[in-house]
Amino acid sequence: MDNVSKVIRDVDQTRYDFRFKESSEDFIRSQDGFTEDIVRMISKEKDEPEWMLEFRLKCLDIYEHTKMPCWGPSIEELDMDRIASYVRHKSDMSNKWDDVPEDIKDTFEKLGIPQAERLSLAGVGAQYDSEIVYHNLKEEVARSGVIYTDVETAMKTGYEDMVREHFMKLVPPTDHKYAALHGAVWSGGSFVYVPKGVKVDIPLQSYFRLNAAGAGQFEHTMIIVDEGADVHFIEGCSAPKYNVANLHAGCVELFVGRNAKLRYSTIENWSKNMFNLNTKRAIVEEGGKMEWVSGSFGSHISYLYPMTILKGDNSAMTYTGITFSGEGQNLDTGCKVVHTGKRTSSVITSKSISKSGGIGTFRSSVVINKAAEGSKCSVSCDSLMLDSISRADTVPAMDIQAYDADVGHEAKIGRISDEAVFYLMSRGMSEEDAKALIVSGFADSVSKELPLEYAVEMNNLIKIEMSGHKA
Repeated sequence: MDNVSKVIRDVDQTRYDFRFKESSEDFIRSQDGFTEDIVRMISKEKDEPEWMLEFRLKCLDIYEHTKMPCWGPSIEELDMDRIASYVRHKSDMSNKWDDVPEDIKDTFEKLGIPQAERLSLAGVGAQYDSEIVYHNLKEEVARSGVIYTDVETAMKTGYEDMVREHFMKLVPPTDHKYAALHGAVWSGGSFVYVPKGVKVDIPLQSYFRLNAAGAGQFEHTMIIVDEGADVHFIEGCSAPKYNVANLHAGCVELFVGRNAKLRYSTIENWSKNMFNLNTKRAIVEEGGKMEWVSGSFGSHISYLYPMTILKGDNSAMTYTGITFSGEGQNLDTGCKVVHTGKRTSSVITSKSISKSGGIGTFRSSVVINKAAEGSKCSVSCDSLMLDSISRADTVPAMDIQAYDADVGHEAKIGRISDEAVFYLMSRGMSEEDAKALIVSGFADSVSKELPLEYAVEMNNLIKIEMSGHKA
């Protein structure tokens, strides 16, 4: 394959050696653990304003005094004293692919990043470990006033007030321990601003590669879609497999203005030594619409529950997600929505697949406030177990305070049909291909919401997971 979505594929370590060389003079790497000295070092490296350093130190204090999360699978095996919070190449970010350092460029070329320049994308960004190494925005999109860069650059190029107004306002550091950790050591990510009335017809796309063994990635993504604007943002994540733990504790804050629309699509294929403790949240003003499309195919343990606050009247949200948990994986995912505006609506559709002892848990949280008159919510969760040793759970929570709300929840858990497998085999398919086809059909509601390249690649990932080995 030569399409851009190779970024979501794990790389075969027997063919490509992307292991981080700690002795390399081209890289700056913090000491393991999380201390005030490390936080100050990160801030100094970035030449940040004083208010951001003060914010980081405040977050570090909150992190040190906050208990571990009480939900989800246990993460006690994650030794935070062995996680490096900051790893970056000494070279600066470039907007020309040829100027990216050769070792980093080699990694991304094998993941398919250069092909992005030949596809219909409005802008492309690539993060390697802790920092953005490449960013490019099409000239015609830039002329419309769209800003697409990283948060640090935004602070230094005239958007500091906008960053300060929005940074960690949707996800405050008091939210949970790993939100506080993120606030202390965040680095990289994306900053997007779409001006009033501007519709970006082709997607913006970012790639996140965590390549260093024993490191954490703490990117911060901030997207502000002004009144009447429309944009689609796509995110791909990957990492090679190591025999030590890696940590991903990013943060995504999405602000959808009046009558605006944002689609946020993510395909994650972290390696199975990854602890994925990501936090994503959106707020939607009157008449706005938020669309989530999510696919999770990697990590050892995941905590991932995108949340939407439907603040404005007649605002809406849809969530379409799929997880695939295999051997040694415990993926605890779901979706949260809070209705505060009148006549708001939300539709949550989740698919979960578990195989070879994998555990998939779907949690939904629906809150309809008393003032959210005439609001509607529909939750549908389907789980497919491919053997007798895997597990699937659904944990719904609903707090309905409005007297005229329309709320429904449906959950189904089942096994793959032996009759369907037999029928397909009778038509000449192998058992492995037959099961993969059935699972791909099960996931169709998610794949049809993705751009073609990602839909094809998601089906390839399903085939890989079904076969029990990486491509």
